[in-house]
Amino acid sequence: MSEHETNRRAWDARVRRKGRFARPISDEEFQRPLREFAASGWLAHVRGKRLLCLAAGGGRLGPVYAAAGAQVTVADISGAQLELDRLVAAERKLTLRTVEASMDDLSIFAPQEFDMVIQPVSTCYVRDVRAVYREVARVIATEGIYISQHKQPVSLQAEASASGKGYEVVEPYYREGPLPPVVGSWHREEGTLEYLHRWEDLLGGICLAGFVIEGIDEPRHGDSRAVRGTFAHRSQFIPPYIRIRARRVAASIRASPPSAESTAAESTARRLWTPD
Repeated sequence: MSEHETNRRAWDARVRRKGRFARPISDEEFQRPLREFAASGWLAHVRGKRLLCLAAGGGRLGPVYAAAGAQVTVADISGAQLELDRLVAAERKLTLRTVEASMDDLSIFAPQEFDMVIQPVSTCYVRDVRAVYREVARVIATEGIYISQHKQPVSLQAEASASGKGYEVVEPYYREGPLPPVVGSWHREEGTLEYLHRWEDLLGGICLAGFVIEGIDEPRHGDSRAVRGTFAHRSQFIPPYIRIRARRVAASIRASPPSAESTAAESTARRLWTPD
């Protein structure tokens, strides 16, 4: 069975069990939509924007941004997750579109169809994160904003539970294939196939796809008062996520031969990382 089909089935099953990240937004959360979900003020203005919520089904992000005035499309590989979006939209009299698609194949959408793309933690479910970036680069307009959140590599390398020495790193950084199955973890999802992506792919790949990184944020989930072994306690020592804000500025950089466009993009990237 392919990784796509395995993960589709796993997330459909999570909806049936009303598992974590597979439950619609609560009334309390809905009262503070942008404060709850916007990334450090990065998305202050969404009204009227063509916004793709990518791999974001579950009745949460899509309805929130629709309520804030965006023209929302939710794309997800899980039909059950998308059904939650339709239910929430109907209950709250919101307009949004749902599309069943994998994040690494957005051929159903036209080039430059969106002004913004918002992607919660999900790239861990595909083998090649660079393929996701290339697809987003195609469907987002020039100067469009792409905000994505990812699992940090070290979080996927380390044990979920603490030993006498703490949360030990047990998985190699340079590895092939999916991570081993997990049970009872708050930083991974049981039943899914997950992949560890190195920083050269997470950060370098997004630049090569034609984006300039404008901001990086590490959401804080740690709590010094938390019980040992809990997600909040582990997050004091191992950052679980990273959030990236990027702007679409150029065609993707090609390895060889370099074009005038790719040379300009490389120059932009150099200015980003090593400013004069």
